[in-house]
Amino acid sequence: MGFSFPVVDLQELEGGERKSAMELINDACENWGFFEVVNHGLSQEFMDQVESLTKEHYRKYMEKRFKDEVAERVLKKEEEVKDLDWESTFYLRHLPSSNISEIPDLDHEYRRVMKEFAGVIEKLAEKLLDVLCENLGLEKGYLKKAFQGKNGYPTFGTKVSSYPPCPRPELVKGLRAHTDAGGLVLLFQDPQVSGLQLLKDGEWVDVPPLRHSIVINIGDQLEVITNGRYKSVMHRVVAQTNGNRMSIASFYNPGSDAVIFPAPTLLKKETAEYPKFVFEDYMKLYVGQKFQAKEPRFETMKAMETVSLGPIATA
Repeated sequence: MGFSFPVVDLQELEGGERKSAMELINDACENWGFFEVVNHGLSQEFMDQVESLTKEHYRKYMEKRFKDEVAERVLKKEEEVKDLDWESTFYLRHLPSSNISEIPDLDHEYRRVMKEFAGVIEKLAEKLLDVLCENLGLEKGYLKKAFQGKNGYPTFGTKVSSYPPCPRPELVKGLRAHTDAGGLVLLFQDPQVSGLQLLKDGEWVDVPPLRHSIVINIGDQLEVITNGRYKSVMHRVVAQTNGNRMSIASFYNPGSDAVIFPAPTLLKKETAEYPKFVFEDYMKLYVGQKFQAKEPRFETMKAMETVSLGPIATA
C-alpha cells in the first residue's frame, strides 16, 4: 500500500496557500497522528549547529557508557530483548523550571545552543497549537491554556537520543512501540539515518528523514481534549546496522496539575468518549504501561474519575 507522508510548508500559512496548508495539517492530525513541517522558523545554519554539537557530545561523553551499559547486555543474548532499547539518551527540562545548568558533561557552547533551541521550539509548539485550535473550531489559545498548570506553565522538555549502529537488529528495538503520553511532540531527527516508523492502517510506515524538517506528532492528551478527533499513534524506532541516528524530541505537555478533559465546544453534537483527570495521575499510570496499548489507560482513568476527582471546574 503506498502512502505519501504529509509534509507541510509553514510559510504557506502566511499567504494564498493557507487554506490548503490548514487542510493538510487537519488531515494529518485525523489520519496519521504525524506530519513533517518545513520553513518552520529555525534557520538551517542553526539546525546544522545543533546536529553537529549533539553528535560531538555523544562521541565525547555518551558512546563509552552506551557500549558498557547497553551494547554489552544486548549482544550477549540469543533471543530478542524485550525490556531494553538500543538507545543512548539524556533529558533536558525547560519548563516550569530548567535543569540545563545541572546536566553534567555539557560543553558551554552546547548548553547555550540547546537553551536557544528550546526557546525556538517552544514558540513553534505554541504556534502549532493555535493552528490546531483553528482547525478544531476552538478559540485561539485554548490548547495552550488547557496545558497550563496552576503555575501558568506547561511541562516542556527535550529528550536527546542517539541510536548507534546495531550489529544484530533482530535482537532489539531502537525504541519499542508506544504512543506519547503528553501533548505535542516536535522532533528534530537525523537527516540521513532512518529508523522511525509509525503504525498506519495496520502497517509500519517509515517517517522519512528530511533535512531541516521538524516532525510533529500528537500525544495522548490531545486525543482526550479533541475527544478522539485527533489520535495519538503507535510508533517505534528500528535499530539499524549502519549509521548513528540522532533524535532530539521536545515534548510540550500539560503541567503536572493540569486537569485534562474533552473540550466542551467539541461536545455539542457528541458525548464525551474520554475521561477527565489530572495529568500527573495519567503519567504515573503511563510510566508502567508505556509500551502497551493506550486504550486500557484511558479506561483506568475513566474508572478513577468517578472515585477520586469529585467536582472539578471545567470552565
